[in-house]
Amino acid sequence: MRALREDRDLTQREVGAVINKSQQGYSHIEDGRAELKIEDLIKLCEFYGVSADYFIGMSEK
Repeated sequence: MRALREDRDLTQREVGAVINKSQQGYSHIEDGRAELKIEDLIKLCEFYGVSADYFIGMSEK
């Protein structure tokens, strides 16, 4: 998650807004302290234009 965000020069606040989370809430997800809901995973995949497999590290595309 962090690599995708940083590759696009986005802040945690900007990406958090995509899934309706605060910067702190998104930070907890990114750091593994909170669980990413499937609905939010879908939104992030659409936002980044990647598959869920790629997003979770199961694919290189």
